[in-house]
Amino acid sequence: MTDMKKEDLIVLYEDNHIIVVLKPQNIPSCEDESKDKDLLTVVKEYVKDKEHKPGNVYIGLVHRLDRPTGGVMVFAKSSKAAARLSEQMKSGDFEKKYSAVLVGNLKEKRGTLTNYLKKNPINNMVYVCPQTVDGAKFAELEYRVLEEKEGLSLAEIKLHTGRTHQIRVQMSYIGAPVYGDMRYGGESAKKGKLALWATSLSFSHPISKERLCFKIQPPSDELPWSKFDTSKTVEIY
Repeated sequence: MTDMKKEDLIVLYEDNHIIVVLKPQNIPSCEDESKDKDLLTVVKEYVKDKEHKPGNVYIGLVHRLDRPTGGVMVFAKSSKAAARLSEQMKSGDFEKKYSAVLVGNLKEKRGTLTNYLKKNPINNMVYVCPQTVDGAKFAELEYRVLEEKEGLSLAEIKLHTGRTHQIRVQMSYIGAPVYGDMRYGGESAKKGKLALWATSLSFSHPISKERLCFKIQPPSDELPWSKFDTSKTVEIY
């Protein structure tokens, strides 16, 4: 899907300060070298049309999802809201949870992974490396296996840091690549659409301070999600 229009946008919540939307898979979060239609542009077009605004519309990009990842995203509708949400990201008050189908069954059904990662700008790949390597960045996540079936694992993943390709690299490193991730998992990852989904987003409203949580489960009618009870991904634990 590279020709998304404002009419296709699924809005989960909107007020004068923020807009929370569903990012489809294979749409860039913002403009990239492909020059394909991106979600930030679509949100701007939607707000401009809905609110009959002349000229440019301000929409702040607070966080990103990788192009092949779908799920919930929030955008700011004012610079003040953008600044406050960005501060929450730095302080750890901005909580992101993902669902993934992993290839293989993990010996430890829940755990915390800590690594140092470095990006190679030539091939745009991220690698696990020693802490002492120049430019290495600390990466941490928690994972929990929700269900296992046919050599696959449905897992919930909570990010503590937001590194490029972090989930894909760290899970592949322990021998459980994300389904469809040929880039980091090779042939063992299985061919198909990347089974990584931003299921839950929690943060404090930038103006009212009310705690907000938005959840949307992965596409239950698509493989490999259809093998599992995806409603488990949005249950409260």
